[in-house]
Amino acid sequence: MAKGKDARVSIVLECISCVQTNVNKKSTGISRYITQKNRHNTPSRLELSKFCPYCYKHTIHEEIKK
Repeated sequence: MAKGKDARVSIVLECISCVQTNVNKKSTGISRYITQKNRHNTPSRLELSKFCPYCYKHTIHEEIKK
């Protein structure tokens, strides 16, 4: 039924500006999104522009290891 090496894998996207700076003093958090990507079409790490509720703006979110 299920194959060992599926093309679609689940990934976690994390805000890079929240990680570099400690956000603001009021909220201590890091914006993370869970999504899927096709391993064969995009073998490199994924970068998307998403909304960060802690920075209150659209920032670049990079793929991280689980």
